[in-house]
Formats: sequence, structure tokens, C-alpha cells
Amino acid sequence: MKKLNEILGTEFPMIQGGMANIATGEFAAACSNAGALGMIATGGWDGARLRQEIHRAKELTDKPFGVNLMLMSPYADEIAQIIVEEGVRVVTTGAGNPGKYIRSWKEHGIKVLPVVAASILARRLEGLGVDAIIAEGTESGGHVGEMTTMALVPQVIDAVDLPVVAAGGIADGRQAAAAFALGACGIQIGTCLLASEECPIHENYKKALLKAKDSDTVVTGRSVGGPVRVLKNKMSRAYLAEEKRGATLEELEQLTLGGLRRAVLEGDMERGSVMCGQVAGMLHEVRPVRTILEELYSGAKSVLAETEQVWRERDGRDGE
Repeated sequence: MKKLNEILGTEFPMIQGGMANIATGEFAAACSNAGALGMIATGGWDGARLRQEIHRAKELTDKPFGVNLMLMSPYADEIAQIIVEEGVRVVTTGAGNPGKYIRSWKEHGIKVLPVVAASILARRLEGLGVDAIIAEGTESGGHVGEMTTMALVPQVIDAVDLPVVAAGGIADGRQAAAAFALGACGIQIGTCLLASEECPIHENYKKALLKAKDSDTVVTGRSVGGPVRVLKNKMSRAYLAEEKRGATLEELEQLTLGGLRRAVLEGDMERGSVMCGQVAGMLHEVRPVRTILEELYSGAKSVLAETEQVWRERDGRDGE
């Protein structure tokens, strides 16, 4: 099976996750120039804003980049068409089934990599002709499923005859090596890139991530079918209290309305929705994207080589 970098034409077998309000055209270009596949996250943008961000990415890089389509967006149809019109090379999708768009995308030579949280959806999408599957575990930030990466990735690999990309809970070479050991062709990363020099989030956001410990994230929204992983703060604690009380979806939405923008753009770490994965506790400094990617790649190679050597030595002892 081909490695992800061979499929996508990138230097490293890595995709930058589509993070709403964060993954702009400029950030996607920076990640592509650093060797990964940069992704523009559409989030709640309309078509005009997406077109603007695609043009910005084209100005800043001649490397491959893609667009992430959040399928629950009210602008999904418009965005799907703009992806075709602008000659985007790769699309990732989340929060639903992209089946209605796949034929058009494939006719225009676009590679389609849906994000899934369960193997049943992966099997369904394989039948629709997607190019690969991104299996994202619940360790990730933002919208999450129930299964962990360690449990999800091998089950998706067993379920489909497609390349599978591992996502969720990957921030260093050990975790990247584990993903490859599970059979993944590459990895998608998000939280570790938040702590990059190029990431456009507010400095307060970056500082909060560097202070985070291993148990400092929580999942809100499970009671209403919209689980989202965020850093613990006043907003998330109030949200969980309201969930416990039995608040309605409408009541809960009032707590998070504009929350991500408050965190990303205004640096409000108490009332904002500070989305990040469980690996936030592993972030200790802000570094260039290129450095993060290089250390992930070299770290994974080192861990895999050391593991192979250990097993060879063990096999040699067993044969004595």
C-alpha cells in the first residue's frame, strides 16, 4: 500500500487537520510549504469567503493543499461546487456522508478523504469511490466520536480495502509510529500544530495549550448528540452543569454561540470554546511548523527502527 505522501504528492505522510476559524488559506499554505498537506477549513464560511482563502493559499504556495468541508454547513452545496471551480486537489469531509458530492469531485480528479469515527461509515464510503479514509479517534479536539484511535484505526483498516489515515492523539514520534504500526498509511494532526509559530490563533490560546495538563480537556455536548472536546474553563463547566440539569439543545447553544471565535480571535480563555485534543498536555513550546513535522517524522522512524531491533534481538535470544 502506498504511503500518504505518495498519494498526495507531499514530502511527509501527514495532513494538517481542518480546524474551523483556524485553518485559513495562509495557514494551509504554511503547512504545505513545510511538507504536509495543508487544509483550508470551511467551518461556517460561505462560498465567497472560501474562494478568497483558496486564492490566498494559491498566492503563498505551489504545493498541494486541500479543503475540508463540514457537511453540516448551510453552505455545503455552494462550497462543494467552488471546490470544483477552483481546482482544489484534495477534499476531506466531516460530520456526515459526502455521497452526494463524490461523483462530481471524482469527475474533476479530486481526491476525496472523508473523516470517520466508525468502521460502518467507512465501508459505506468505500462503495461510493473515495480515495482513502481518515479514521479519527475521540482523543482529538473539536467534534469527536466515541472510539479511541487505538481501537478505531485497525478496525477501519480491516473493514475497507483503502488506504487509512490515523488521526486523534498524535503529537510526537511515538504516537506517529504507533499509527504506522497499526497499518495506517499516514497521519492527520491538529492540536500539535496549534502550538506553531504560523498558527493564527490568539497568543492566549497558545499559552493555554502550553499550560494544559493531561486531564485538562473535557467533552461537552454528548447529551445532545454533538460531542466536542475543549479545554476546561468557565464555559465548559457551565455547559456540563446545564447538560446534567437536562437543558435543551437551544439552551446549550446559547452558551457556546460565538465561542470558538472568542477563543481564536479574541483570546477569551474563560468564555471561549478552546478546542484541542488530549495531547495538549504534551505541548511545551511554540515551534515552526517545519520543526514539528520533521520531529514527528524522524521520531516515528527512530521508534520503529528501535522496535524492530528489539524484536530481532529477542528472536535471536529465543533461538539460542
